[in-house]
Amino acid sequence: MMGRTHALTGWCAGLGVAQFVGLTSIEQAVLFAVTTSGFALLPDLDHPHARASKLLGPLSRALSWLLRHASALIYQITKGPRDERRRGTHRHLSHTILFAVGLGFAASAGTEAGGPYAVAAVAVLGLLLAEDALGDWMLVVTAVGVVWWLRVAGPDPLAELGHMSGIMGIAVAVGCFTHCLGDALTESGCPFLFPIPIAGETWYELRPPRPLRLRTGKRVERLVIFPLFAILGLLLIPGAWQFGVDFVTRMFVPPATAAQ
Repeated sequence: MMGRTHALTGWCAGLGVAQFVGLTSIEQAVLFAVTTSGFALLPDLDHPHARASKLLGPLSRALSWLLRHASALIYQITKGPRDERRRGTHRHLSHTILFAVGLGFAASAGTEAGGPYAVAAVAVLGLLLAEDALGDWMLVVTAVGVVWWLRVAGPDPLAELGHMSGIMGIAVAVGCFTHCLGDALTESGCPFLFPIPIAGETWYELRPPRPLRLRTGKRVERLVIFPLFAILGLLLIPGAWQFGVDFVTRMFVPPATAAQ
């Protein structure tokens, strides 16, 4: 269940951040949000049974293995005197700000060097991750976005896509960071401030007071958090709020009243 919530909160975060990085058109905002939604699942690549680890078959399983072993090695080298006796695999290296920022810089550099095709590759990977978690409606949304893009982008849509090269790194980093924030609200917490030492721990798990911690897959997540972010995810689409207001006005407000 947490995978769906991660992807949905990543979608909302992407739409919210898009306007602050200069993406005001609906097609650019949707592309950015799809990427952020998918990469909000990527930190769980450090778990062999996560969606991200199974997505590309042997390739993603091999990457998961490498990430787990690298995380375990770094944990053993850097753990503080009060850090728990753990293997340091799941919810460690890939669940830190350093990982989010580092992967974001790598995506930014890669898309800058690779141009529009690299941008498309990052977006497609994000789409596959998000679709696996949220369902086929993500494919429909993306298809509509592509059609709209081709309609408004002019004679050279690839050039327009290339303009988003550096910005895609922000989408990747925001997605990973959103995942960490979500995990930080759960009972296990998240050590995303590593390597800053806190209370003798290098891998200090940040989390709220015990009564406020979420239990993954339980009623609060299923019946409150997920529906709430689903509604927010629709309202954050550029123009959606105004469209809704206009629709309600036309349907339920008499013309004379609306004119006053």
